Amino acid sequence: MGDLTHVTVDFSRSHLIFPEVIGTILVILAVAILIRDRRRAMGSGRYWREIFARMDKLRFFGTLLLTVVYFSAMEPVGYRFPNLGLGFLFCSIPYLFAVGFLYLHHRTFRAALPVAAMALVAPTLVWWLFGSVFLLTLP
Repeated sequence: MGDLTHVTVDFSRSHLIFPEVIGTILVILAVAILIRDRRRAMGSGRYWREIFARMDKLRFFGTLLLTVVYFSAMEPVGYRFPNLGLGFLFCSIPYLFAVGFLYLHHRTFRAALPVAAMALVAPTLVWWLFGSVFLLTLP
């Protein structure tokens, strides 16, 4: 019975747990969406042309690009400061600011102040919470 409450995690792989869980959840949700909309998606190309014509291309492709850069930069930055989670912190702050600024309707200095504040506070709080309270390693 004691084995049920005992968990061992390999420290060298502990930072890979959450990305695997999140990736699995995203795949399940994507399959659920495809199953729900299979008739429209499998139909004529008109459906996809309408979707592409109505979408905000700057925000869509900007978000994709920023996310790829964010995940690509996190590991090299983290190697400069090993076992501190600073790769997460130093990459999350500019990423959150850039994505938040990208989604602003009116891009003014005054509108960017709350975005900048959240870009500083949220990753710092998550970095402290995961590293100090939960003792989880971040990249």
